[in-house]
Amino acid sequence: MAEVINMPRLSDTMEEGTLAKWFKKVGDSVKEGEILAEIETDKATMEFESFHDGVLLHIGIDEGSTAPVDSIIAVIGSKGEDISSIIKGSNIAYEKPEPEVKEEPELQVKEEPELQVKEEPELEVKEEPKPEVKEKPKPEINEEVKSALVSNESAERILISPLARKLANEKRIDIKSIKGSGDNGRIIKRDIDSYKSSGYSQFIQPRPSITESSNESQNSTMRKAIAKRLSDSKFSAPHYYLNIECEMDNMISFRNQFINTQNTKISFNDIIAKAVSLSLARHPKVNSRWYDDKIVFYDHVHLGVAVAIDDGLIVPVVKYANSKDLPEINTEIKDFAVRAKNKKLTPAEIEGSTFTISNLGMFGIESFTSIINQPNSAILSIGAIIEKPIVKNGDIVIGNSMKLTLACDHRTVDGATGSLFLKTLKEYIENPVSILI
Repeated sequence: MAEVINMPRLSDTMEEGTLAKWFKKVGDSVKEGEILAEIETDKATMEFESFHDGVLLHIGIDEGSTAPVDSIIAVIGSKGEDISSIIKGSNIAYEKPEPEVKEEPELQVKEEPELQVKEEPELEVKEEPKPEVKEKPKPEINEEVKSALVSNESAERILISPLARKLANEKRIDIKSIKGSGDNGRIIKRDIDSYKSSGYSQFIQPRPSITESSNESQNSTMRKAIAKRLSDSKFSAPHYYLNIECEMDNMISFRNQFINTQNTKISFNDIIAKAVSLSLARHPKVNSRWYDDKIVFYDHVHLGVAVAIDDGLIVPVVKYANSKDLPEINTEIKDFAVRAKNKKLTPAEIEGSTFTISNLGMFGIESFTSIINQPNSAILSIGAIIEKPIVKNGDIVIGNSMKLTLACDHRTVDGATGSLFLKTLKEYIENPVSILI
């Protein structure tokens, strides 16, 4: 008996999926557990296994096409089995039919008869005879005199200073091609000095033609999901922001000593992630979620770490981050980053966060604000470590500092609550040895 394969729901927020790749074609045999297709969700690209043995009898969606969850994408059955009734009764056609537009009858407009206008006879105007004017005979001019007058006339037209004329002769410049800048258009020395002959144009490259241009790309399933979720978060959760600046000299020394003594490389982001997790454990009101009838405060810390990929942004989750040490956090975050770029994260690895951090410090961004990754109640934006003058004990010294911005949902996190959380976080960051205690 034929088995219908539906578009699976691979994440809690998935509403539709894109068939990225088929590993089987119609007529191929399929075994249970074999990879049937690769499906792109709103968060990752997942391999979809077959749960049935048989022959792939029908493919209902082409590669690159999108279909809603639970729509039929394929049929598996016995070779030669008639599945026409299944295909006919399925909802394999995913595009909505265009509504029929009824043509309205054209209104008939009666043409009114044109008004006949009688033309009046034109008035005859009698032309009076013009008086005859006798032309006076022109005096004849000798050809030699005529040529002399023309040359004198042309010479008088070009006004040029003696110095300019001398320079023009030396440079073999035709003064007729120069526009004078002196009084009454008189050519002066600066006109000769600034003159560029027609031969100069051969050294000038013509300007390229400038035209308007653009290009476009279709929104991926992930990009559409990001747009929807961030819009929902921004317009449903009342955001407000708290800012602090932390001295980083102790953390720089701590990181160097940790790498040298433990022979394990860790990043500043790993240390901050651990400090955030410990601070959340002490301030569970920030580690919370809003419901219409209640607020849930989490004792565990599932830390979401924003990772930038080509299609947008994905947030893998470090589970129980407050109970993990720095090397464990480092290994997990690096693994997530690599697999996120290859779209190989599983739904369980990108769901269930209770708080999120976003770090743009590696791009040189000093400070920024983030949109809360719901259903979290807050998100921390981490800026770059900047070397600058700092006042210590009344003296100005060169030190390192970093700015943090906490975006809070005012429905769950009040200003005082968020401030106390940042105070604890600042203590951990400026005294990182306390993280190991």
